Amino acid sequence: MEERSTSGGFMSMDTVMPTREAQTTPMNGSFPMCYKKNLILAFLTLIIAMIGVAGNAVVLWILGCCMRRNTFSIYILNLAAADFLFLCFQIIDSLEEVFNFFSFISMPTPRFFMIVSNFAYLAGLSMLSAMSTERCMSVLWPIWYRCHRWRHTSAVVCALLWALSLSLSIPEGKYCGFLIKWYDYEWCQILDFITSAWLMVLFVTLSGSSLTLIVKILCGSQRVPVTRLYVTIGLTVLVFLSFGLPFGMYWFLLFWILSYDVIPCESFWVTVVLSCVNSFANPIIYFFAGSFRQRRWKRGTLKLVLQRAMQDTPDEGDSGSRVSSGNLGE
Repeated sequence: MEERSTSGGFMSMDTVMPTREAQTTPMNGSFPMCYKKNLILAFLTLIIAMIGVAGNAVVLWILGCCMRRNTFSIYILNLAAADFLFLCFQIIDSLEEVFNFFSFISMPTPRFFMIVSNFAYLAGLSMLSAMSTERCMSVLWPIWYRCHRWRHTSAVVCALLWALSLSLSIPEGKYCGFLIKWYDYEWCQILDFITSAWLMVLFVTLSGSSLTLIVKILCGSQRVPVTRLYVTIGLTVLVFLSFGLPFGMYWFLLFWILSYDVIPCESFWVTVVLSCVNSFANPIIYFFAGSFRQRRWKRGTLKLVLQRAMQDTPDEGDSGSRVSSGNLGE
């Protein structure tokens, strides 16, 4: 096994860990400007991630323990779990950055934490793509979808996506030096490319299915009525494309297209902050979609609000306490 410098990849040890260490190392007794910028971004990450963890924990508790799950609530439950896991890692990572600055003692996080972060990111993007694709299929081919869809499809798809994300993260972590100290240069490059290719597949799938839904709703000959479920999925996809996607694209652009010299040193933490905003915003989207156009005294409990966010019927005559019963059970 080779132990030489790697030049690229989604999780390459010498291009991720040493790069960040170079940005956070004192120079001639004074901290470089880049390190100060990263420290500010780490503080911001810590605040956003802590609030986001609380929000996603509420969603996990309600969907996991207090509600009967349906087709799309299963996807949202797994997406919340991925967001929760991702934010937990970012809390640890940002605390390390802050602690190293004030204590002047380097306390690096374990290498395998990077695997956890990328595993959660891949899983979250996979869940969102699957949810958007299934919704698109249900709109384009409603009769076929209702007749041929297996009852437990959502649960099986989510389990397979978790397994796939893990199967991509662990081998790459092993060969790129995140599980053990040695690494294999050639296998690391191959696995880096496979992971980046999978990210592109998910992005194209997510964008294509979302665009198809928008066209079908706004421009189709038989226009589909907009329900709260459409709003929930649409806003979640929009926020991810705006804030979550740069985290994945950063690695692809940095290690496969651009040189590190042309990218600002704080780029990594900027993408982390944006990705944390994405995970932080998802619970807000769910509760916003469930409480939109509801008078304050008719919004009900958080459980009812979350149920309304996944309501797949128009709001005609909805008093705020009634949720389509046909959509609550898978």
